[in-house]
Amino acid sequence: MSSGAHSAPTLAERLVQGLRARGETVATCESLTAGLAAASIAEVPGASLVLRGGLITYATELKTVLADVPSELIEQHSVISPEVAGAMAAGARQACGADWGIGLTGVAGPSEQDGHPVGEVYVAIFGPTGDATPHVCRVADAGDCRAQIRAAAVETAFAQLIQLIEN
Repeated sequence: MSSGAHSAPTLAERLVQGLRARGETVATCESLTAGLAAASIAEVPGASLVLRGGLITYATELKTVLADVPSELIEQHSVISPEVAGAMAAGARQACGADWGIGLTGVAGPSEQDGHPVGEVYVAIFGPTGDATPHVCRVADAGDCRAQIRAAAVETAFAQLIQLIEN
């Protein structure tokens, strides 16, 4: 996180500031990032005003149990898909009573999973507008290191949500 008075704010800081300015909250449902997004938000002073909570759904069945992701959706698309990322984001928003939900799923490595290559990651944001279509993107060129892939997924999620709340 940034510490100097003149350094640019981090994405987590910008996210907290933006949500605070709007009086809105966020929740996460994280698979490959295993809580990294929620922890990154929590490092920012004032995060308690915007971070409602998070679900760590590393195990496939927990996506259904905790985030209410339909098992049929997982069977049809796999856990590594934009559809499941969207359902995770919606599930986090609902389960935690937040204005915004972030869903993160993918393959951090070291090897492929169910035919999906290392670095294939999906990030979804589900917002307060009530529309059923999450904003989903694939994280490209995240590297091949688990830490790089996980960090890139979180940064992508934050950048995506910042774009939505600033427009």
